[in-house]
Amino acid sequence: MIAEGAHLEFIVWAYAGVAVLTLALIGYVAWDARRVKQRLAELDKAGIRRRSAGSNT
Repeated sequence: MIAEGAHLEFIVWAYAGVAVLTLALIGYVAWDARRVKQRLAELDKAGIRRRSAGSNT
């Protein structure tokens, strides 16, 4: 049987790596959502409407 702490360092670093990558992905998605929202607001201000918004005519 393997000793309890033989692979503890690997396990800790594996969990830390997954946590860092998960936080990075969450940060990227939040940043991209803000960027897209800002771009849509700029297009709306310029008078360009989305087709899914429907027409008022």
